Parts: sequence; C-alpha cells; structure tokens
Amino acid sequence: MHIYPECIPCVLNMALSAMHRVVREKNESKEIFKKILAIPSLRGNQWTITSAEIVEDVFKIITRETGRKDPFKVEKQRQNSKMMEIYPALEKKVADSEIPLLAAVKLAIVGNAIDAMISENSAIMIDEINTRLEGMSLDQNAFDSFVSILRPCRRLLYLGDNAGEIVTDKLLIQTIKSQIDLEVFYTVRSQPALNDATLNDAAAVGMNEIAHVIENGITGPLPGTIVSRCSGEFQSLLRKCDLIISKGGGNYETLSEATTLNKQVVYLLLSKCPVYQRHFGISIGQPIFVSVFQNNVSG
Repeated sequence: MHIYPECIPCVLNMALSAMHRVVREKNESKEIFKKILAIPSLRGNQWTITSAEIVEDVFKIITRETGRKDPFKVEKQRQNSKMMEIYPALEKKVADSEIPLLAAVKLAIVGNAIDAMISENSAIMIDEINTRLEGMSLDQNAFDSFVSILRPCRRLLYLGDNAGEIVTDKLLIQTIKSQIDLEVFYTVRSQPALNDATLNDAAAVGMNEIAHVIENGITGPLPGTIVSRCSGEFQSLLRKCDLIISKGGGNYETLSEATTLNKQVVYLLLSKCPVYQRHFGISIGQPIFVSVFQNNVSG
C-alpha cells in the first residue's frame, strides 16, 4: 500500500517524537529536521512508496546525525516490561474464554495499539485492553476461514511488529500451539526501527521458548517486510511455510506490495488513521482481520 497525502504529516510527527528522545540541543534539532524535510517523498515528489520506506529514510538521518542507533530503546524495554507484568492476567483471560483462539486473536490485534507512529506514550494497560476487547467484534466467517486455514498448517511464519505487542503475539502463538501441532518461526527486525521488536525484545518476553526466533535480515531501519531485501534464511522459510501471519501496518503496507508471494497471508492489525479507514472501509479503532492468498496483489 503506497502513501497518501495524510501519511506525510504522520511521518513528520513520528520524526519529531524520535528526535525528542535523542536530541537536546534546539539548533541540532532544527538542522536534523531540515534534512528530513528534504526527503523527496515528504515533499510530495514520490508517491509510489510505502510509509515504512519513508520512515526508514527518516531513521537513517536521525541515527546518522545523532549516533543513536535505537532512539526508542528505553520505550521498548518499558513496553515489554509492562506487558509482561499483565501477561498472567491475559493468559487467564484467554484460558477462561469460551473460544480461547478467538480471544487470543482479539488480544493480538489489540496489542497493535502499542505503536510509536500514533503515540509518544504507547504502552497500554489491562483496563484499556479490557475496554478495547469489550468493544471488539470479529467477523465470524473470517474467523472460521482462519481456523480452516490454520488447522492443516505444519509450518507457520509469524511476522512480528512492535515491542510490547510481541507479548500478545506470544499468547496467540501459545494458544495456537496448544490446539495444533505445528512449528512456528517468529520474525523480528534485524536493525532497530521505531519501537519494532528485535532479537533483544524477543528474548526479553521469552518468545524463544515457544517459537524459533529469526531476524528478517533487512540491512536498514525498515519497519516492514520487503521480501526481496530479506535474508536468504528468511526467504527460504517463506517458501517452505504453509501460512504467514502478518502483524501491524508496516508489515501490511510493504508485504501487500509483494506481487508474486504465492502464499496464504493473514493480516492482523488495527485501523488507526483515515487512510486505513478508507482503504479497508472500516472505522478508526476497528480490527482488521484479513486473509488472502497473495498472488499478483497490489496495494
């Protein structure tokens, strides 16, 4: 999915958020922002590009100019810690539900609210999770289709998104594995990008205890998945997997542009902005639960 005009101020706000974390000198901040404003896509000169790719360009400037490779490091640690504190309560909520897998899917989607692109204070607490869950409904046909796709699956590739959110991914994977005998590969970013999960975040929440954790191999701070830029290991797994679960907007925007994927993909995310509202035809804040066999798809 390529950018729309509304994406430009959204990326610029993210850039300011990242700079506030690592830049203390006013003049330095102005000089860095001036370089960011020179990016062609932020000047309306390039529209066939995803917002994840623009964020990568922004991150390259900030990290190069400040020497800080991971501006959201402290925030990610806080997000993981807060979510792990409530993990037992989330686990019990799923176990006590009438349909545990459905509850786990909903929680995984709610976890997508932990997003540096939309909030400087993006951790969510148990009360907010409960409120979001109470107001969330998933299309029954979509869920039934997901179950039918999942049951014969023996190798699942799960594309992770944000720190904190990774805890809800862990719970979904745990629930899936309690019902289906399959092997799960969980993918994280190779380089810090926004508050997206890396190997350190996966280790912090114990993801390696229930899944094979791998980096996507992309050499750049890209908050998404462009298959052609991924490592040979990732691409080999992609060919061998039966199903892909893709979390978050960055993964959707980039992976949906893969026109020769030839794989069943289930996208789990929230509608967070007017662009997503128009693209998916749903209100802001509503869940996006889409299953497609992706072959010759364009955004």
